[in-house]
Amino acid sequence: MPLDGLNFAVIGHTPAAMGEGHWSVGVIVDERANQEQRDALAGIASGQAGGRWPRWDRFVERMLGVEARPITYKKDGMKRSLSIPGVLEQSLEGVPSPVKKGEPLYVDNTGHPANARLALARASGSRLSAFGLNWEDASGQNNGHFAPFAWESA
Repeated sequence: MPLDGLNFAVIGHTPAAMGEGHWSVGVIVDERANQEQRDALAGIASGQAGGRWPRWDRFVERMLGVEARPITYKKDGMKRSLSIPGVLEQSLEGVPSPVKKGEPLYVDNTGHPANARLALARASGSRLSAFGLNWEDASGQNNGHFAPFAWESA
């Protein structure tokens, strides 16, 4: 079943360093998806469908739920933004490479579940209210990253 053009967001809280575990995680799936696609997206986001995500499930202590909502993802050059009305508004901009004009700095060979190659970024704004988690920051002082999602089933 095709999932092209559909989005999901994994929303989480870690009380300490991420590697220490005890994560609380919720998943928002694209409301444009039919039920079969929603189930597939939730399976990918939760690690139940295999791929790179399952190794992260050992860190998740509490699954907060799965909701379907409208999700808008935009990219413009090195800028990225995500909007889930009433739930999440987030934007960031890539850190420019000193050697390749117009490209961000990259970190390669990471263990990140979305992609092993991440573009470094600075968050310009973030507001979250979902699954009992609340966060707001407009300082522009927090880091971020972005990458194309690269998932393959096991």
